[in-house]
Amino acid sequence: MKKLFTFFVAMIASISLMAQVTTSSMSGKVTDAQGTIPGATVIATHTPSGTFYGTTTNSEGRYSLQGMRVGGPYTIEVRFVGYAPSRLENVTLKLGETYRADFLLQNEAVGLGEVVISGETVKHVSNSTSTVLNSQEIANLPTINRSITDVIKVSPYANGMSIAGSDGRSTNFTVDGANFNNNFGLSSNLPGGGTPISVDAIEEVQVVVAPFDVRQSNFVGGGVNAITKSGTNRFHGSAYTYYTNQTFRGNKLMGEDLGVRPEESQWTYGATVGGPIVKDKLFFFLNAERTEEPSEVIQYRPGDGDTELLDQIYDKLVNDYGYNPGSYNEYPGGNNNLKLLARIDWNINDNNKLMFRFNNTANTQWNAPNGNSCDDNFRNRAYNRSSAVSFPFSYNMYSMRNNVMSFATELNSRFSTQVSNQFLFTYTDINDQRGSNSDLFPHIDIMSGYEDFQATGNFIPFTSFGYELFSYNNGVKNKVFNATDNVTIYTGNHKITAGLNWERQTASNSYMRNGTGYYRFASAEDFLNGARPLSFALTVGNNGEENPRGEITYNQFGAYVQDEWNITDNFKLNFGVRGDGIFFDNSQLMTNNAILEYNMGGNVVNTGKWPTNRIQASPRIGFNWEAAEGLTIRGGSGLFQGRLPLVFFTNMPQNAGMIQSSWNKNGFSGSIAQDSINGYYVNYTDATLANLQALVKPDGTYITDVNEMISALGLNTTVTPEDGQLTGDINGVDPNFRMPQIWKSMLGIDWTVPVSFPLTFTIEGMFNKTLWGVRLVDWNLKYDMIANAGDEFRFNGPDKRVDYRLLVDEDGNSNYTYGSHSAYVLTNSREGYGYTINAAVSTTPFKNFNLNAAYTHTESKEISGMPGSAATSAYSNLYSVDGPTFVGIQRSQYVIPNKVTASVGYMFPALFDGDGIRISLFYTGYSAGAYSYIYSNDLNGDGMASDLMYIPNDVNELKWVSEEDMNAFKTFMDNDKYLSEHKGQYAEAYAGRSPWRHILDARIAKTFKKTIGKTTHCFELSVNANNLLNMFNSSWGLYKYTCYGSYEVVNPLKVDHFEDYTPVFSMNKVNGEYPTETFTNTHINTNQCWSLMFGLKYSF
Repeated sequence: MKKLFTFFVAMIASISLMAQVTTSSMSGKVTDAQGTIPGATVIATHTPSGTFYGTTTNSEGRYSLQGMRVGGPYTIEVRFVGYAPSRLENVTLKLGETYRADFLLQNEAVGLGEVVISGETVKHVSNSTSTVLNSQEIANLPTINRSITDVIKVSPYANGMSIAGSDGRSTNFTVDGANFNNNFGLSSNLPGGGTPISVDAIEEVQVVVAPFDVRQSNFVGGGVNAITKSGTNRFHGSAYTYYTNQTFRGNKLMGEDLGVRPEESQWTYGATVGGPIVKDKLFFFLNAERTEEPSEVIQYRPGDGDTELLDQIYDKLVNDYGYNPGSYNEYPGGNNNLKLLARIDWNINDNNKLMFRFNNTANTQWNAPNGNSCDDNFRNRAYNRSSAVSFPFSYNMYSMRNNVMSFATELNSRFSTQVSNQFLFTYTDINDQRGSNSDLFPHIDIMSGYEDFQATGNFIPFTSFGYELFSYNNGVKNKVFNATDNVTIYTGNHKITAGLNWERQTASNSYMRNGTGYYRFASAEDFLNGARPLSFALTVGNNGEENPRGEITYNQFGAYVQDEWNITDNFKLNFGVRGDGIFFDNSQLMTNNAILEYNMGGNVVNTGKWPTNRIQASPRIGFNWEAAEGLTIRGGSGLFQGRLPLVFFTNMPQNAGMIQSSWNKNGFSGSIAQDSINGYYVNYTDATLANLQALVKPDGTYITDVNEMISALGLNTTVTPEDGQLTGDINGVDPNFRMPQIWKSMLGIDWTVPVSFPLTFTIEGMFNKTLWGVRLVDWNLKYDMIANAGDEFRFNGPDKRVDYRLLVDEDGNSNYTYGSHSAYVLTNSREGYGYTINAAVSTTPFKNFNLNAAYTHTESKEISGMPGSAATSAYSNLYSVDGPTFVGIQRSQYVIPNKVTASVGYMFPALFDGDGIRISLFYTGYSAGAYSYIYSNDLNGDGMASDLMYIPNDVNELKWVSEEDMNAFKTFMDNDKYLSEHKGQYAEAYAGRSPWRHILDARIAKTFKKTIGKTTHCFELSVNANNLLNMFNSSWGLYKYTCYGSYEVVNPLKVDHFEDYTPVFSMNKVNGEYPTETFTNTHINTNQCWSLMFGLKYSF
């Protein structure tokens, strides 16, 4: 045993590792009329597979079985010489939970045969707040998306991937212990296009909020653990298909018909198969699933007057440039997703069980070229590249390719009746890349000419072609190696678990706007005739790097130990501590000396160094007390360390000016001039004219090869630390930065009412305190000057916020910054808290009927929810009174304060062969979107239009442009619930709520069965309905947003001008009228309409 243990430890030292829950366990006590029975044999058999788990009771009559397959049914047998055997049947194990089964043996002299009892009377023991769903419960859920986010909605704490009011990007999602997170964090969507694994491959899902088991980590809000299905001794499988299209959805909202339905459909088809390779020994399970969503991404087509010109452009590109731009009237489109999974389970012997799982998900979605962004002095935001007047060539489109490849292997071993071991190794490769059908060729925009410029004051796009300007070398790669080893020692009434873990993550983000070059021509004639372009732009990798990227690599080491102590038969206490250390690799960074020398009051940013390596400890304690028959009190308290999206780290190297260089506008873009003879024309500086002329080849065509562009323009792409220059905005990481960490405390009560049917009430309360939060600050600001500004630097009147315009020196120059470059630095905050109260009921009052309902109240306060991914956006999007650096504690943007969920399932009696008709309903009612009340322009002069409103006690407190504006705002304020209840205060970010939204989803299924020989064949017909209430009334089930058209802010006031440093306000109108109510708009989108999906599934 010692040699084997040493072998596992050695593997840990050489491989990467990460601990998560993938199995179940069982424990209990064996007694007789006189007391405990040491040495009794306990055997648990997984009936479908014959998998065997055995042990003997210790000196206190206790036993423990670890690393067991989830699900069942199990049969448990207890034997001891001189006693009648006892057998427990139909036991089902839940993921991550311990099943308690106590046995009272009878002396054989009594004359009893084998004692058989039902597993339904025995229960799972847990001190955590969790929700567990098995495969059948998942299958019965109403869902059209067929995604993990749709499955976990049954947890009252979940809102998408956001759990308990936390950022969904911080939720830890694992499959068979493998990391399936969107670790980079550009959004909270899961990798693989949002569905990295088929729900038909999942055996069980667990949602945890406060597990006081030290093995679970890497989240502050919550975690989602899923395990995949296994093979058994019986061959079983399925073939299924689900379909919907535009016919099977509503087309009316608020009584308004949405017009012609564009063609859209979704077709999913797949299969599963599992069974024995060697009976009782070796098993397999396979799953394949494909989803096709054809759609017309670009709906516009050119008329006869445009096709001739487009044909000429096509011919010139093919003949003069040797480039095929694709078609201008046939386009790729749609979304395709393919999932593959294979799993092997091997019962090596009675004491060793091995699992191996592989899966691959490939998702491709086509998109139209970027709307109108460009590096030109005349960007026209009113027209996109694809519109009724602009027709891109098909190779100018781009695809988004989201791939996930993962494998996991797990070995559960039992060294003796007292010692067991779990070893887990996983690898996940997440690759999100933009793709193109184009050869490498500059992105070229052709505008409609000078006549449109004269008529509208700007150029209007006509066509575009080439490699889409944002798509070359644009992608995210993330590789995660995980492993874990847990040793469990069972001694007396203690179960001691110790473990080590190691995780290695590498992530890279590449983004090269204009990576193949960019030209913009004023008209098709200019391009065809070889005239000079309006502008040129180029981004290249420094030091010969063709695919520059911002990278981060770190190793996370963890060690933990905990004791599960059965103090009495009815009271269990577990306590432990884990330590996690994150160690960054600085070798991929380069210091920009110009940034390093930019001193900001003693603070400097070193772009060549990650934060200091450190270890954070997380002690935890939990208990479970069976206070009386049917009454359980559980709870605990402890620290939890979470993750941070890696994009907030890679912002530093990507914006340090060291990995790539860009040339645009200045020196490469002309301006528009006008004279009385020629009208409008492009005016170039001498430098710009020389640069553009250098790009012309001897044959009159323009250079299209990037290396030739670099050579022709004489660009310097070799960069060293000494060559560094100050970038527009500096991004950095505080050298003392710590990963987020909170302190959670929870108390819950479960009461099983002593009635003739199952009825359980649960109430839980949880409190969180932020120990290490995350935020961005601008080190370039003179903090003390702004924070301690006197009244002479503040507005007159009731609103006493700082007026940045007054923070000037004797010459009238701004002096509240150290220089002209903002420095957005990732650092920590120590403020923040949250609490959740949840009340739930679960019952099965009669056969084939079940009901679950819950009400959840959540509040969470923090400094910053990091609203964005780029440092600039995550900083400037933070709503505040005196600026984002000085923001106080405020409501989290992810909170849903009040939420009601309910699920009902009923199986109607069978009318034909097979099961009856099963109806499943799932209701969600919640106070929807979080809104912030801000001014529509920059009130305090800090350069950001994100200033929270001061809500006047009386409108006469403020100065107004007109009495009409004042009266209009008074009406608006009195009609707004939040404004009317918070007069005389500054509005709090995200404190306003839109009206409640009520959603009812439904599923109806009928299964037909036919037994042939020993095999039962099942055919299931199903219909899933989304937002069913909307089918009955087109005004029901809708999300309301503000009269100003925003999903996040309410901005009724703007600063018109100042009088004696006092702002004078006007009220913003909507369609020329003053609004009187806040939430009046409904997003007219088919996503809000009811929809149906039809399914057919065969299984055996």
